[in-house]
Amino acid sequence: MPARADLRVAVVIPAYQAAATVAAVVTSARTVASVYLVDDGSTDGTGDVGRGRGATVLSHATNRGKGAALATGVAAALAAGAEVIVTLDADGQHPPAEIPRLLAPIVAGHADLVLGARQRTGAMPLGRRLTNWLSARLATRIAGQGVSDAQTGFRVFTRAVAERVRPAGDRYDYETAFLLGACAAGYRVTCVPIPTIYGGAESHFRPWLDTWRVARVFGRYARRIIVGAGAA
Repeated sequence: MPARADLRVAVVIPAYQAAATVAAVVTSARTVASVYLVDDGSTDGTGDVGRGRGATVLSHATNRGKGAALATGVAAALAAGAEVIVTLDADGQHPPAEIPRLLAPIVAGHADLVLGARQRTGAMPLGRRLTNWLSARLATRIAGQGVSDAQTGFRVFTRAVAERVRPAGDRYDYETAFLLGACAAGYRVTCVPIPTIYGGAESHFRPWLDTWRVARVFGRYARRIIVGAGAA
């Protein structure tokens, strides 16, 4: 992609029961780009809050999962002509003020997919630190390039990536499948360190079931994990 500063950027925010936090996230993100808020079957008025802050709200009648919400938002952004898509969570964990830093490698033509990489410090719960470290190591092996945070939902990627990488999976496995699919397709991945805020809204991640789903995604790349990125 040519280096341009006038790229059409869209922000996609999947949201479920996030009325208490989503207003600040949308307000901040809208200073950078248009915002698509996908209300994934919330019953607390999440969609109304986002709409009141100027987001384009896309609604699921029932809760279908984070992956389904991301797919809906990405499809809408592509249909509207977005050249670059940003994804971030609705719970306030990802500071929208960091979006320009994640955009920079793509604007400069140095990357196709940029990950907002969280530091594995004491601020990150121990369980997350362990799974974050392991998934990063496995993703690096699959990609053949450095991936320091394979679980982050704060990402920026080009239209070409979004059009080609369309994984199955309706829940948290979608994000893992998207990243590994992009890596396997040879897209350039860059990680940008970001501050992360913990202790906000309760996570909807189900430790056992969702971890199993994510593990199954990694299992599809077992040969690459064993042999390396050059494996067929």
